[in-house]
Amino acid sequence: MTRGNQRDQDRLKAQKKAASMAKKPTESASSLAKRKEAYVSAYHLFIIALVHVHRSDAEALRAKQKKKEEERAAAAAATSKKT
Repeated sequence: MTRGNQRDQDRLKAQKKAASMAKKPTESASSLAKRKEAYVSAYHLFIIALVHVHRSDAEALRAKQKKKEEERAAAAAATSKKT
């Protein structure tokens, strides 16, 4: 391709791109607000679920830790009875 032909090809490509961008419908303010509200609502629900999972994990770890402490106390009581 010669340089002049490349310039023409690029110009046609840019025109096609501009035409496709012009065809896209514009979004009304109300639909934009609804979309943003839905996004914020979904994000809020995601954060709540994430916090809930974190709390569940923390509760499970606390229960596991309590069980270990009880086992240690029982073992210590058993060794103190032997002596």
